[in-house]
Amino acid sequence: MKNQIWYTALECFDADSPYEFSWEKYKAWSKLTHLSELVSLDGLLHDLIFEPDYNSMEDWEFIITEGEWITPFFNSLEYVLEKTKDIPYFNLLAVRKSPNKTKLGISDVFEFVGYDLIEKDGNISALTNCGGFDESFLPSDLNEFGLISDWTLAKKIQADLIEHNPEEHHADCYLYEVWRHQSIGRKNKPL
Repeated sequence: MKNQIWYTALECFDADSPYEFSWEKYKAWSKLTHLSELVSLDGLLHDLIFEPDYNSMEDWEFIITEGEWITPFFNSLEYVLEKTKDIPYFNLLAVRKSPNKTKLGISDVFEFVGYDLIEKDGNISALTNCGGFDESFLPSDLNEFGLISDWTLAKKIQADLIEHNPEEHHADCYLYEVWRHQSIGRKNKPL
């Protein structure tokens, strides 16, 4: 599974998002006031934009599971594109779990947006949805998307989280490399 690329389509979260927990309230709560948009893999802040048919054996061919946990990731870009063909606005993402220092060049249509740290026992981002781990990283360590731009820094934060918070389950994280499609899903941003 190493270096395997998975795909997903997640809701967008920025100033135009119609959530009860507003963009401004989120930025104030998280202390991530410099964000232009949140492009995290966090499952509470970004729902999967479509519902797979969990009763279909065909859909299960594409769904990535880890143990008993059903991930929001899929092994086929074509599958995700088919499921989102009538959805106007979302983040089409390509991800790689536990990447090495060399970024995978996915293609000219995906742009690298950063690294996320997602708890091992769920889908919460330690970077953007845990209220901060100031002993491990500061808001300024995250880029405008709420991700870490540098692999070395991401690995250091991953190690520091568990070292400084051994009893906190949100601190034991997998590292994900995140790429976003530059046009699909983004071209119909609400005005």
